[in-house]
Amino acid sequence: MIPTVEQPSDTPVRKSITVRAGAERAFRVFTEGIDTWWPRGHHIGKVPARRFVMEGRAGGRCYTEQTDGTECDWGRVLVWEPPRRFVMAWQITADWQYEPDLARSSEVEISFTPQSDGTTLIDLEHRYFERHGAGAAAMRSFMEAPNAWAGLLEIYRAGVEQQS
Repeated sequence: MIPTVEQPSDTPVRKSITVRAGAERAFRVFTEGIDTWWPRGHHIGKVPARRFVMEGRAGGRCYTEQTDGTECDWGRVLVWEPPRRFVMAWQITADWQYEPDLARSSEVEISFTPQSDGTTLIDLEHRYFERHGAGAAAMRSFMEAPNAWAGLLEIYRAGVEQQS
């Protein structure tokens, strides 16, 4: 058995995937179309999620509309450069609660790079885990796990390729 080495909480989680779509469509499906592919069970609300929303602008909210009519914030768009990249604050604590303080939130940057064969390379970097304080190592470890960003990117790939 090969021993695992835990990464320090200030080490970013990086994941990449290539999708069979142009950068504009790949960006649009990831952001405007997040509700078409993001798993309903992946949210921090108190009741089931009805719809996932990412407001397409710097300062825009990332939130779920819940089945009881309430909304649950989970992020904020920090940089909006369609179709090249966006950066969002990950305003979720290691206890899976909303963190309103941006200074205590990690960041997720996602870039969309067109390839010569018509596909798009998606690079994701989740960084600044140390901002989560005592929960930093746990949050980083969770986000590195196969069912976190890697799994979400696979679900996204299937979603964007189905919409072609």
